[in-house]
Amino acid sequence: MGLFLLWLIFGIGVSIQAVYLLIIFGRTAWGNFTSSSKNSGNEEGVTVLIAAHNEYKNLKNLIPKLFEQDYPKFDVMIINDRSTDRTKRLLEEMMAIYPKLRSVTVKYTPNHVTSKKFALTLGIKVAKNDVILLTDADCIPNSDQWIRKMTAPVREEGKTFAIGFSGYQKESGMLNRWIQFETILTALFYFSFGLWKAPFMGIGRNLSYRKSFFMDVKAFKGIWHLEGGDDDLFVNQYATGSNTAMVIDPSAMTLSIPKSNWSDYLIQKKRHLHAGKFYRGEDKRKIGIFSLSHALFWLGGFGLLVYFGIIQSWEQFSVVFGIILLRSLLMWRVFASASKKIQGSSNQLNTWINDLIYLGYFWILGTVSYQAKDIKWK
Repeated sequence: MGLFLLWLIFGIGVSIQAVYLLIIFGRTAWGNFTSSSKNSGNEEGVTVLIAAHNEYKNLKNLIPKLFEQDYPKFDVMIINDRSTDRTKRLLEEMMAIYPKLRSVTVKYTPNHVTSKKFALTLGIKVAKNDVILLTDADCIPNSDQWIRKMTAPVREEGKTFAIGFSGYQKESGMLNRWIQFETILTALFYFSFGLWKAPFMGIGRNLSYRKSFFMDVKAFKGIWHLEGGDDDLFVNQYATGSNTAMVIDPSAMTLSIPKSNWSDYLIQKKRHLHAGKFYRGEDKRKIGIFSLSHALFWLGGFGLLVYFGIIQSWEQFSVVFGIILLRSLLMWRVFASASKKIQGSSNQLNTWINDLIYLGYFWILGTVSYQAKDIKWK
């Protein structure tokens, strides 16, 4: 009975993982994606919008980069959210250099709302243009075509959302290798389901939508009190298969500064994972089924290897090991191909090791984040 149960657990895990890797994630890994032409017909005005709290150093680097964009009609709005560093002085100096740079200052946040949502809402309300492109202060566009390509679905195709990718700078060390792996895995989820006309999340480091839509739905109605979720929960509420586009193009991505220590990283991911608690039930299942089958695959596989190793049934041991090896090779191939499509390079993602780390990451950190009540932005 015990052996049958192990085979059953392993078999369910293998089957569901195959569906995700070959069919769902395969849409991203092996799809053909065409980006908009460099010279499009509709060059509607765009406002690049950034909420910043004590981001002096990052803004000093970012602002000049933004004004290198090859797009004729755009301005940049920086929301200075209660900063106590030299952000205000920097913005005053930069506005003298760049006429299309504007700022608004948040001096306090009302008790009934969370700080970042309040800052973004204020910025969007005073934005000059109807097309909004969001990013963060620690992000750098990967090319001078970022604005053009990220906003093309909204400007030219009438889409409500254009969802892009934001990667992290490659550095040495185990933490950065895990960050690279987890970032691609997350992108596989939201890009792949989006391509299958079932979008459920986006990331605020690279997201576009219209100001008029934002105002029509009364901004962050229903999620004001939640820390985080200004991107994924907002998209989760309103994204559909017909109104949302995935922008998969290395020249349309942004590149962020990764966390340099595990403590800061875990605080960040705790906030991100906590937002998933408020997804629609069907969207929770998209991640939950993958993670459950992933756990069944490894638990059943290890159980069978131990059992057949003890009884020295090397033929059956080899069969189980072969299935594990085949699935791991498939996962490596999917990640390598998807990484190439999304960010232009297939970095060494240490897929085998990080695939096992994911067990603890999802089930331990995910559980802690789900139950957390001390989530804050800054």
